[in-house]
Amino acid sequence: MKTVKISLNSIDKVKSFVNEITKYDYDFDLVSGRYVIDAKSIMGIFSLDLSKPIDLNIHAEDGVEEVLNVLKPYMI
Repeated sequence: MKTVKISLNSIDKVKSFVNEITKYDYDFDLVSGRYVIDAKSIMGIFSLDLSKPIDLNIHAEDGVEEVLNVLKPYMI
């Protein structure tokens, strides 16, 4: 598992983020405080406090580098 900090501070960023990660079969979790939600759930993302950076847990062994390259615009 790999964890990175991301920022999703606009509606457009959230939509494009979900579109990017749904292309992968891996599990993605967003962690904000004590809340953990499925990162592929656009409704779940909007339930979080998006004004602060969020931890993204990527549950993948292989291909993590490819995912990280796609997620560069969102990473802090």
